[in-house]
Amino acid sequence: MKIGYARISTQDQNLHLQEDALKAAGCEKIFVDKISGSTKERPGLNQALEFLRENDTLVIWRLDRLARSLKDLISLVTELEKEDIHLFSLTENIDTNSLNGRLVFHIFGALAEFERGLIRERTKAGLQAARARGRQGGRTRLITSTQEEKLKLLIKDPAFSPKELQEMFGISKSTLYRYAQLTKKESKDD
Repeated sequence: MKIGYARISTQDQNLHLQEDALKAAGCEKIFVDKISGSTKERPGLNQALEFLRENDTLVIWRLDRLARSLKDLISLVTELEKEDIHLFSLTENIDTNSLNGRLVFHIFGALAEFERGLIRERTKAGLQAARARGRQGGRTRLITSTQEEKLKLLIKDPAFSPKELQEMFGISKSTLYRYAQLTKKESKDD
């Protein structure tokens, strides 16, 4: 059985082109979503996936209607393959029921994995280059180490309220609380 899935991103668009193409392809039932592809929860797609049975074919107008990223697309097709469900994309003419269609998806998967590896390598190289130039990652410190020592002393002094310390050092309530916890812990360790 051929089951169609169509998706448009906004309410201003219409589904006629996709629905007509899916009907012409022989789809007996069509599920639709009027929602952005970047949204994880797509009720129409979920209904289509629940409706599909072994040896059925999910028919889509274009690959980008099914998933926003290659990674998501490959993940979905892998899940379909586990259930012995095929995918047919009308525009790209990709059919996972054929050897050629499966080959194309395996090539897509290999390219996606290669791209993820390149990104990891570039990120590591960038971090190493930054460290070599003396740059450290993470947020910049709100107060200097000298100010930190003064703050730890003043936290112990009951003459200063938390609000006064916050204003004096230009820090938030949660940052002050963190330093107070640290001061308390250091006092116990002594």
